[in-house]
Amino acid sequence: MLISRALALAFTLLGLTSAVSRAAECAAPADPQLNAKGRAILAYYQQLQSRPELKLISGQFLNFGPGSSLHAAERIFATTGQWPAMIAADYTDFKTNWLDTATPNKIMIDYWRTGGLVSMGVHLNCPARAEGGGQRDKGIKIADVLAPGTPMHEHWLRQLDTLAAGLQELQAAGVVVLWRPMHEMNGGWFWWGAQEPKDFVVVWRQMFDYFTQSKGLHNLIWVYSPNHMDNAANFYPGDAYADLVGIDAYTDDIDPKHIQGYPTVSALNKPFGFTEFGPHGPEHPPGDYDYRRFLTGLETNFSRSRFFLSWDDKWNPAENQFAHEFYNDPRVITRDRLPVGLAGKIGPLDTGVAMQ
Repeated sequence: MLISRALALAFTLLGLTSAVSRAAECAAPADPQLNAKGRAILAYYQQLQSRPELKLISGQFLNFGPGSSLHAAERIFATTGQWPAMIAADYTDFKTNWLDTATPNKIMIDYWRTGGLVSMGVHLNCPARAEGGGQRDKGIKIADVLAPGTPMHEHWLRQLDTLAAGLQELQAAGVVVLWRPMHEMNGGWFWWGAQEPKDFVVVWRQMFDYFTQSKGLHNLIWVYSPNHMDNAANFYPGDAYADLVGIDAYTDDIDPKHIQGYPTVSALNKPFGFTEFGPHGPEHPPGDYDYRRFLTGLETNFSRSRFFLSWDDKWNPAENQFAHEFYNDPRVITRDRLPVGLAGKIGPLDTGVAMQ
C-alpha cells in the first residue's frame, strides 16, 4: 500500500513537472506570477492554437449573479450526453444594481472540482452612479474613473474591491479563472464602450495591475473580447496584459460578411475563440438553429478558433437543432475530453496535470 501511494505521488509530481515544462515552452502569461495550474491551462490553449486542425473548447454561459445556475449545462448533458468543457457566469446583479459573487462562485467551485474549466465576466456598474446600475449609461468618459479624489474614482475602486474579493474566494478554492472584463468595448452600448482606445487601454491596465499587484490575484487568465467589428483590435491592451483573445458574435451566418474583425484579432498571436456566440441575433432567437453550421463555418472561415462560449436561453445548443451531433463531434472538446487533471482535483494533492 505504501509503495502504491509513493508511486502515485511520484506520477502526480511528474505530471506537474511535465505540465510546467510545457507551459514554459509556450508564450509567457500576462501575469508573471500566474500560478502553476493557470500556466498549465494557458499552455493547453496555446498548444491547441499551434495545431493545424480545428479543435474547440466548448463553453456555456450560466446567467447573471443570483440567477446563475447549472441549468443550461444540465440541459446540454441531458440532450447530448456531454458536459461543456467550460462554464461561465457574470457577477452582475441587475436587481440590486450591484454585484453578487457568492452564487456564481459556488457553481464555479463545484464545476471546477468535477474537472471543468471556469470563466467569469461582469457587466460593470457605472461609477458615475453612487447607487450602482447604469450599465448602458451614455456620455461617460472612461478616463475619469482614474481621477484621484473624485467620487467616480471611489465608486470604481469599491467595485474593483468587490470583484477582487469574489475572485480571491475562487483563488483560495484553487480555481483558475478565465477573466473577461469590459467586453464589447468597441461598441457603443455599454458605458465603457466606444471610448478613445488609449483611454480604455489605460483603464484595462489599471484593473490588471490592481488585481495582480495590489490584490495578489494570480489565478486569472485575462481574456480580451471585443464585438465583431472592423475596429475589434483597436482596443487591445497589449501582450503583457492579455492571454486569450476573441470576438463576440450573434448571427446564423458564420462567414466574413456577417462576422468582422477576425483577421486583426486572430493576428494578435494569442489563442483565439468566439468569446460569445449565439445564433440569430442579440435578441429573441427562435431556437431553430442547426449548430452544425457553426462548426462548418468556423472550419471554412475562422479556422484559428480554439474555444467558444454559447450564451444562455435560446442561444444554448440544447435549445436548438442537432445539439447531439454538435457536442459529440470530435472537433468539440467537452469536459471529459480535457486532459486529466487540467482543472479540479485528481487526488489527495491538487498538483498533477497530465497534458495530452
